[in-house]
Amino acid sequence: MKHFYIIVLLFISSVSFGQTSQNKGDIDGFSMYPNPVTQARVYITTTANGPKEIMIYDVLGTLVLKTTILGRELNLEDLDAGVYVLRVIEKDKMATRKLIVK
Repeated sequence: MKHFYIIVLLFISSVSFGQTSQNKGDIDGFSMYPNPVTQARVYITTTANGPKEIMIYDVLGTLVLKTTILGRELNLEDLDAGVYVLRVIEKDKMATRKLIVK
């Protein structure tokens, strides 16, 4: 039985390492503020400050917002209060953060 658990552990760790190696890395200079969001606007800055593809998921993993911003301001007035997952893609890099909307 011990061998079975070791095999399962090795399989899970190899899958997780395989997924992280495909990611080109976190976005350089990524900053998001304010968090928690109280005024329906969040500011996302990076070193490159290029166009950013934004995807916001609720706690169940459902995509609730998908947009592209050219500047740094993201309007969240259509979101209800709650906890979300924010995914930002800029060029070939990605950052994922927890987002709280009050």
